[in-house]
Amino acid sequence: MLQMKTLKLNKEKMLTLWNRIKLKSKNAYKLFADYCKRHKQAAISAAILIVGILITIIMVALKKQPAKVEYPELAPLVKTARIHPQDIEMVIKGYGTVKPKSQVQIVPQVSGRVVTLNPQFRTGGVIQEGEQLLQIEPKDFELAVEQAQANVAEMEVKLDIEKSEAAVARREWEQINPGTEPNSALVLREPQIKQAEAQLYSAQAVLSKAKLDLERTNIKLPINVCITEKNVDLGQYIMAGQTVGRAYGIDAVEIEVPLEDGELAWFDIPGSKAEVLSNFGGEEKILEGEVKRTTGRVDEFSRLIYVVVEVTNRDVKEGVITDILVPGKFVTVGIKGKTFKNAFAVKRDWIRNGEELWVVNGDFLNIRAVDVVRTDDKYAYVRFESGDGVEVITSSVDAVVDGMKIRVSSENK
Repeated sequence: MLQMKTLKLNKEKMLTLWNRIKLKSKNAYKLFADYCKRHKQAAISAAILIVGILITIIMVALKKQPAKVEYPELAPLVKTARIHPQDIEMVIKGYGTVKPKSQVQIVPQVSGRVVTLNPQFRTGGVIQEGEQLLQIEPKDFELAVEQAQANVAEMEVKLDIEKSEAAVARREWEQINPGTEPNSALVLREPQIKQAEAQLYSAQAVLSKAKLDLERTNIKLPINVCITEKNVDLGQYIMAGQTVGRAYGIDAVEIEVPLEDGELAWFDIPGSKAEVLSNFGGEEKILEGEVKRTTGRVDEFSRLIYVVVEVTNRDVKEGVITDILVPGKFVTVGIKGKTFKNAFAVKRDWIRNGEELWVVNGDFLNIRAVDVVRTDDKYAYVRFESGDGVEVITSSVDAVVDGMKIRVSSENK
């Protein structure tokens, strides 16, 4: 009986609870409906969003995972070049400006009026050794020579007279004082003879000076020259010591080439041959030269040593310099040096870390330490044990490790 009352009571409670839930659901639905009516667009958007999320979740849950495929790890691909040991003649390259070996100021040693002027005595003109530059009027100097000659003749006669009188005096002394010598030099006129001899020597010196002055009226130079400056014209009176022009010798020019002191060990001073390359007007010309000396000093700013290269045998045709190696020209000089035996010439960018080469050993990379003896603008010259040759890696490789595996490009096969 008690159980039946309890069941009845529970049934009533559940019915009451259901009625409440039903009432609340109706109220919630009513509120949702009213909200949808007031916010229709927002409701539609929310519904679409919810449906999209549900579809995405379903697709992700049903998606199959892709199969995992393992690919083999490839070794770095490299380019290579094979190099062989050889005897390499070192060429020490440098640059310099052409300078004349000899420069002269044209200065007359006598004064006078210019009566003759060489047509080539002009800027750029070429005058050969011993050829007349200009002539100073010689008449006054010719007269001076004639006067000096007459004075010499007079002194010769005077000396002859003194010697004759001395001979007469000796005969008279022997007649008066036979077997004895005079006790005074005046008896035999010895002082008078010495005076006459001195006067003759003086007259001869004056004659020599007059002839020399006459010769100096004809101005010449002992070398082949090119005129760089002219300060005289025909008919002009010039003074002794006045500069009438300037010139430089064309038989040879010099080039001072600045080099590092270490480069001097690769060639002989003097004696090494050199090639001088000049480009002028689109024309390239190579002239042979020779190392003569250094300037005997180290430049205090660059710390370089200047080596002097001399070039001779310039070409002159019809009074005009026809070659292109003129003073002031900037040229390239290659000095032929000593031979580096059993060495490798390696491009500079193939040297790694200043003293290493990457070489191929089968399918592996080996780092080989080398002795870099010398470098120039293109090559590094190295020496190391390699037998007949070695295959060098020329391309770059990231994260290099000695012994790492590599692949050689088909371009090298």
